[in-house]
Amino acid sequence: MFDSYTENTLRLHTDRCINCRRCTEVCPHAVFAAGEDTVTIARPAACMECGACAGNCPVQAIEVESGVGCAWAMIGAALRGKDLDSGECSCGGDDSTCCGGGENR
Repeated sequence: MFDSYTENTLRLHTDRCINCRRCTEVCPHAVFAAGEDTVTIARPAACMECGACAGNCPVQAIEVESGVGCAWAMIGAALRGKDLDSGECSCGGDDSTCCGGGENR
């Protein structure tokens, strides 16, 4: 079973990477690091699946299912001017598994 606390949907295809380093510039949590020939995923657990990296990669070397998980809930709440503690879950899950007060939160 997928555990969002230890896993995410982020995938880097190094065979496509042209080492432009845009992902290192746009990632809000410094998930990527500059490498010699390609970027590397230096901090995979820090990825909040916002999709900034994939959206800015000119060669589609990065895949991530943006719009899943609580990163999407935080972005959606900010755009709507809502508070995440309001009890609304806007990321597709129910209150106990997503942006609500699940037992692991």
